[in-house]
Amino acid sequence: MSLEDQSHPLHSIDRVVVDRLLAAQDPSDADLVDAARLLTRYESFPGAGDLREDLVRILGLWRLDRDSLQARTRAIWAQGFRPGQPAAAEGVGSGFDTTGDATT
Repeated sequence: MSLEDQSHPLHSIDRVVVDRLLAAQDPSDADLVDAARLLTRYESFPGAGDLREDLVRILGLWRLDRDSLQARTRAIWAQGFRPGQPAAAEGVGSGFDTTGDATT
């Protein structure tokens, strides 16, 4: 096996993600983050050309280039994005009243 034919251990898992991204017409924050991380993972990997080609295709479908994707994902992370967790809602807490008004 040549280096260009090398198989990545996460190829089958990442293939599922890439196929999902190909179907995303209006990408969510999680979609953008997934695309950016997979582009980074496979950009210099000697193999998995099918994934690299599809990731480039995804950027075209979303009308993004690599730099704009990176800028958007940096902003997403800066806003508190955490994979697998819903967006944080304002006002979420224990409900404990800290105003000191105990008349109610």
